[in-house]
Amino acid sequence: MTIKKHIPNVLTSLNLLSGMIGIVFVLDGKIMYGAYFIFIAALFDFLDGFVARMLKVHSEIGKQLDSLADLVTFGVLPSFVLFVMVSDQTSSDYLPYLTLCVGVFSALRLAKFNIDTRQSDRFIGVPTPANALLISTLPFFIDKFEKMEQLLSHPYSLLAIAFIMSALLVAEIPLIALKFKSFQIKDNIFRYLTILIGLICLFVLGIGGIPIVIISYIVLSVLEGLINKNA
Repeated sequence: MTIKKHIPNVLTSLNLLSGMIGIVFVLDGKIMYGAYFIFIAALFDFLDGFVARMLKVHSEIGKQLDSLADLVTFGVLPSFVLFVMVSDQTSSDYLPYLTLCVGVFSALRLAKFNIDTRQSDRFIGVPTPANALLISTLPFFIDKFEKMEQLLSHPYSLLAIAFIMSALLVAEIPLIALKFKSFQIKDNIFRYLTILIGLICLFVLGIGGIPIVIISYIVLSVLEGLINKNA
């Protein structure tokens, strides 16, 4: 048994570890650290697949471990981000628990992804990393747009975000995957628009621009689907 077969699983385990550390910080009231550890985990999530392809060491255990790690990092962690945000804005003992639907629907999303053969070149429903990034960077977005703080910090607004994003995780909506079969503009106009909007938002707003990037990604995907359907 060669060491190289275990390298992708080590990277996946670091993804999982990052998610768990992020949860500890969030439950300790350091909500913004949740976003930082999702960024770190997302890097490990990218690297494990990249290294597995490079070393040609795909395995079934690696696939299952990846889903379990993603559930914690991109499902449970953003759930607790919303849980703490709602808890800080309400005196209700029960309202914050409704935000945990994000973790439940993330599990459903990941389970569907593992058995859905349609998602080789296009996502069906919002990917869990995109959902996690949107939710975990909400505090940064609120800091950038202080005039919206009262609206976005309201517990019912946060619950609406939890419910909407949970539904989008499992919705039968084809979404853009940034996989290029060619680089011609006419074949990839919505991919290029997604990248361009993302770069502009990140340059102007930094981390606080990520929710706008994710929302524009969803909107552009829907528009592309409608245009292709009517073509």
